Amino acid sequence: MKRFVVLRHETPARPLHWDFMLEMSDVLRTWALDAEPADGLSITATALADHRAIYLDYEGPISGDRGHVTRWDWGDYEVLIDRDNQIVARLEGQKLNGEVALQRDAENDQRWIFRFSA
Repeated sequence: MKRFVVLRHETPARPLHWDFMLEMSDVLRTWALDAEPADGLSITATALADHRAIYLDYEGPISGDRGHVTRWDWGDYEVLIDRDNQIVARLEGQKLNGEVALQRDAENDQRWIFRFSA
């Protein structure tokens, strides 16, 4: 199975957010979530550039004065649907055990909606 991680990201340049990362090949596909993931909550997610796989296990300061990350959750996942505008996966994490759905906004390619259901 592939791995996922959710990082709590504190940064001086942006309000507190959570980075949701899915291992895909040798990179992590990444979204910044505006709120802590919770069952049944719809959260605005901004697509970010792919990150290095090192972040699956990393906690600490981010270079370039971009803040500090703490692993909030991690585990394995299985892709159920992978389309240009939708990703659905089954998560088996320390906190998140259930299905996550990411749906791309029709008017903004970088904006997605993140929904988790246990």
